[in-house]
Amino acid sequence: MCSLRCASSGVLLLLEIAAFLSLLPATIVRCDNELSVELTMQAPTVMVALLIRNKQHTLPHFFTYIEELDYPKYRLSLWIRSDHNEDRSIEITKAWLKRITPLYHSVDFKYRTEPAGKRESEKTYTHWTEDRFADVIRLKEEALQTARKMWADYVFFLDADVFLTNPRSLRSLIDLKLPIVAPMLVSDGLYSNFWCGMTADYYYQRTDDYKKILNYELVGQWTVPMVHSAVLVDLNVAETRHLTFDRRNLPVGRYSGPVDDIIIFAMSANYSSIPMQVCNELLHGYIMVPLEAGETVEGKDLEQLTNILGYILNEYGEVKLKQDMKKYVPVVEKDKLSLSHIYMINLKRRTERRNKMLSHFDLLGLQVEHFPAVDGKSLTDKKLQELGIRFLPGYTDPFHKRPMTMGEIGCFLSHYYIWEKMVHLGLAEVLVLEDDIRFEPFFRRRAHRVLDDARRIGGWDLIYFGRKRLQEEDEKWITGSEYLVRAGYSYWTLGYVITLEGAKKLLRERPLEKLLPVDEYLPIMFDNHPNESWAGHFRDRTLVAWSAAPLLLFPTHYTGDEGYISDTEDSARIDGTVASAGGSSKDQEGPSAGLNETGRDVAAEPKKGDKEQLPNASSALLAESGLEQGEHELEAANRKSGQPAGIRNEL
Repeated sequence: MCSLRCASSGVLLLLEIAAFLSLLPATIVRCDNELSVELTMQAPTVMVALLIRNKQHTLPHFFTYIEELDYPKYRLSLWIRSDHNEDRSIEITKAWLKRITPLYHSVDFKYRTEPAGKRESEKTYTHWTEDRFADVIRLKEEALQTARKMWADYVFFLDADVFLTNPRSLRSLIDLKLPIVAPMLVSDGLYSNFWCGMTADYYYQRTDDYKKILNYELVGQWTVPMVHSAVLVDLNVAETRHLTFDRRNLPVGRYSGPVDDIIIFAMSANYSSIPMQVCNELLHGYIMVPLEAGETVEGKDLEQLTNILGYILNEYGEVKLKQDMKKYVPVVEKDKLSLSHIYMINLKRRTERRNKMLSHFDLLGLQVEHFPAVDGKSLTDKKLQELGIRFLPGYTDPFHKRPMTMGEIGCFLSHYYIWEKMVHLGLAEVLVLEDDIRFEPFFRRRAHRVLDDARRIGGWDLIYFGRKRLQEEDEKWITGSEYLVRAGYSYWTLGYVITLEGAKKLLRERPLEKLLPVDEYLPIMFDNHPNESWAGHFRDRTLVAWSAAPLLLFPTHYTGDEGYISDTEDSARIDGTVASAGGSSKDQEGPSAGLNETGRDVAAEPKKGDKEQLPNASSALLAESGLEQGEHELEAANRKSGQPAGIRNEL
């Protein structure tokens, strides 16, 4: 303990000293060795390296999510290069940098406007030539050397079609203290930004662990032979000085593979005994699948972007977009998918679901009318009597052995009133959607194919776009179609197209006088219900029901998921009691289905595609739907024809 001692005993002197000390900060006069001072360490410095070419469609969202990262911007430096553009990529980049440059430690943006367009050696935008490879290698090597010269702690290589939607992503990767780590990214298929295997001649090798990591069956950090598109390198690790993208910098005589920047980088890590790891402890974000030769931004890439933004909307409830970036995102023109009308059933009090669905419709370009659902909470015994509702004799829930709930009644009435409206307005074909659905990739294109086939073949009344298939045996394909099967016993009314004649058939049986849940009524009406006693109450069971195969819609939530809500199953029963919370047995795996506020449409079975259910579906169709998109078959195929793997979205 240090203390101030006074040699004089004079009172005046003591008072003067006391007055002087009162003016000093306490830290100046205290020398307490036991005093604990907590110091704050600054975040490591990171240089973010970006290569941009023809990315005007991704940049507004890409830049938005870069800016949203929960990391001190004054510790980030941006290094950006762009050339050979045929779109507004440079304009968008300049607009973003004009606003955010003061926020970051430094910004180094260089671009070339001449020559514009493709290189002379390039046939198309997706054509990778030796010149293009050389440019990418030169620029990535320049970025790596720049990060070293500025004494950055880390360099973060990032492709411009990666969306780091988790604000904690960069900070969490740094906290791992790994020399090379990539955040695992999700696409609209089985493609991602890592390999689990590599052959002796540097090609992708299929492994059992790839899907396990991609599907989060294995969670953690995993050593892999290849990461790309989003790669964080710790430059404080001494061995990283040997990392390179240029094969000329590799040990002499060790590498004889292709001139490919990501493979050269991976091998330089291998030769330096630096492990490359991929992390899937968080949902870090999303990645676009590289375009095949001949595919275009205006075609496939814009569809992919729609798929990815749909995933983001499902996961986070919104797609973030900075105000100054909005003008660069075109408004999608809306239509009704060639149908007479599209309705979405939604409770007025469920505004969050309605807003989310409206955002999906904006993304997909769907012109949809909100149809207010009948709220089971507003139904009373008196109201049911006024509507003339009587219940099917002998009906009880197949699993809980209980009567219908008010929510289930409201669900049926919501669909019933749409059928009535169709007949009143003479609507030929209507798509009925519920408000807890997720759209499968390439929804519009696939919906048009289903409808085109159905109209060409003819003779149908109802087509399921989303359902829970219950019967074990294979369903028969509709002759002449690759997209349609004859529907078996099914639950859920997530979405279906119904014709005017189909609506008339459903109304003619006067179902309100022998009511049961709507997803029991439909299978009865197309004469594929296992309960013959219930079916016997309905005479004209001639509804012709088909189903899209693979399905186009699935539930957003399954029983037990965070955010799961059931306003039907948890509502009052017609016997006056209240059902227990937690969903119906119909939500469980096996022959069951679940309920949502507007219907019976929230599932609890494992999320599985129709490939299991429909093994005869063509491989091309399954690949397009995302159900059988081979891991890196695109890369393997293109590498054999001289195309690179995983970097085709760069300069």
